Amino acid sequence: MGIVWDTADAVFAENLAAARAYFAEAGTLAAPRHATALDKPVGQWLTNIRKPCGLGKDPVRAERRAEQLAAVDKEWNPALLGWTVDWQRHYVGLATLLADGALLTGIVPGVTYRGDDIGRWLTRQQRDFTRLNEEQHKRLAKLGVQPAVQARTEAGLGNAAFQRGLTALAQYVEREQRAVVPRQHTEQITIDGQDHEVRLGVWISNQKSRRDKLSGGQLARLAELGLDWT
Repeated sequence: MGIVWDTADAVFAENLAAARAYFAEAGTLAAPRHATALDKPVGQWLTNIRKPCGLGKDPVRAERRAEQLAAVDKEWNPALLGWTVDWQRHYVGLATLLADGALLTGIVPGVTYRGDDIGRWLTRQQRDFTRLNEEQHKRLAKLGVQPAVQARTEAGLGNAAFQRGLTALAQYVEREQRAVVPRQHTEQITIDGQDHEVRLGVWISNQKSRRDKLSGGQLARLAELGLDWT
């Protein structure tokens, strides 16, 4: 007969329905604050209920509501996992693009998903890889994401000259999809806003001739880029 016993639960149920509708489209409840669904401000609502006591002061009711949200998206509150809503939304966007057939090398700044620049976010994750937690590392690794060359310096990858050569090789392999570099080839790279010209073919030949002096980390990175002699 349309009797509403508890108006608070009724409002929650309406917003939960909107959250389900949003999830069906976006694949996540990590909605931006301005997001709407079913004419409801679902983004703001999700922001509010993630706050302390956002699900109500009654612990039984709060637990029930949390279970209802988890039934829609078990990661509806990314703070419990150790990262932000923004990170979660971009991660889902990256995973969706890859699942739809995009190549990781093709997701560069300017490539977007539902209005978010996934390419720029991906570049930032690779650059700041060491700042992420272990679970974030695992999730990105499952998608094939590796830290940028600069982020590997702490792992014993050597001096600036080696770093420049490694950056040039990574750029070449990404573009050509092979690690066979003509000896006379020169690669143009940009590091921290500065342009560099690397005689890549000669550099690789030099690394090969002195491979017994390279560190394990250096050899491992060169192997990752396809140099079979490592």
